Amino acid sequence: MKIVNLSENNSILNTFLAEIRDITIQNDSMRFRRNIERIGEIMAYEISKELAYETVTIQTPNSEAVQNLPADNVVLGTILRAGLPLHTGFHNYFDRAGNAFVSAYRKYTSENEFDVIVEYLASPRLEGKTLILVDPMLATGISAHLSYQALLTKGAPAKTILASVIASQQAVDYAISHFPEDTILYCAAIDPILNEHAYIVPGLGDAGDLCFGEKE
Repeated sequence: MKIVNLSENNSILNTFLAEIRDITIQNDSMRFRRNIERIGEIMAYEISKELAYETVTIQTPNSEAVQNLPADNVVLGTILRAGLPLHTGFHNYFDRAGNAFVSAYRKYTSENEFDVIVEYLASPRLEGKTLILVDPMLATGISAHLSYQALLTKGAPAKTILASVIASQQAVDYAISHFPEDTILYCAAIDPILNEHAYIVPGLGDAGDLCFGEKE
């Protein structure tokens, strides 16, 4: 698996990443959502470099121009609900992509133990397409993998790219052992550990709650 950690290179991405981590800025949920969206836009641009391209002739008012355009048939797959702002950022750039949505959530059996439940799936056919699966917080990697397995019921993609704002090293290791070998993983940052509740440390907290408010 190819791993790309975008924060290893200095860019404006680091500003947005710092702001979504900062507890004094997190109180502004609109800014939090927008920063997640902007990170999605930057990641979409970087991921576009992984696609296949074809040469197309364009008619301008004055003459013809030759342009290399993406040839992949892209589907954006998103894990609800925290994934929605990240999905929007990707969709701003891959505006002609198909869209898939999976509901995957933790169902706690004790204070620190949980199962991951997948309840909802809406997706176009994926056979032969490029699946970009976006999940803002890749904590254990289990939700992303189960969502991927659910999506495979719609056909096997030719290429799979996994995109996360913050991943734990444990989730990266899990993805390496559970996703196809040719999967590409893009992260804005990779954090070192999980705490006893399986939240990423230092992480940023509950991305879904910070986007949309607390849930019961």
